[in-house]
Amino acid sequence: MRLTETIKDLAVAPAAGYAATKVMDPISMKLYQLESDADRKREDTARPGLPYEIAAAKTLRLLGVDLRGTARQRAGMAIHYGLAISWAPIYSVLRRTTGLNPVLAGLASGAAMSLIVDEGLTPALRFSAPNRAYPLTAHLRGFVAHLAYGLAVAAVTETAWKLTRRRP
Repeated sequence: MRLTETIKDLAVAPAAGYAATKVMDPISMKLYQLESDADRKREDTARPGLPYEIAAAKTLRLLGVDLRGTARQRAGMAIHYGLAISWAPIYSVLRRTTGLNPVLAGLASGAAMSLIVDEGLTPALRFSAPNRAYPLTAHLRGFVAHLAYGLAVAAVTETAWKLTRRRP
C-alpha cells in the first residue's frame, strides 16, 4: 500500500467513522428495546454506567482531571466518536491488503471492533462490568450493531473512492 493512498484513506476515516456511528447507535437502541424485560433489567443492573463515559473519566483521572455532569458526558462522547473514527481505517486496510469484497471487509472490521473493543478491552479495562454479568442478548446486540457500523464504514469509504476515482 502506497503512502499517498494511506494518507487519502485516513482523510476519509473521520466521515466514515462518524457516519457509521450515526447508523450503529439507533440500531443498537432499537435492538435494546426489543429485548425481554428480564434481559434489559439484568443488563441495566450490571452496567456501572456508559462504558465510553467511564473510559473518559478514568483516562482523565490519570491526568489529574475529574469531570462531572455535562463535561463528563461530552468527554464520553468524544471517546465514543474518537474510537469510531480511529477504527474506520481498519476497513481500508482490509480492502487494500486482503482482496475482500466491500461487504465482507465491512463485516470483518465491524466484527473485529465488537470482539476486540466491546468484548475484550472494555471489560478488561473495567469500563464495563465483566462480560458474564450481561445477558447473551446484550452481547448479540452489540455484535449486530458493530456489523452495521462496519457496513456503514464500507459504504462511506467505497463512495469516497468512487467519487475520487480511486481503487482499493
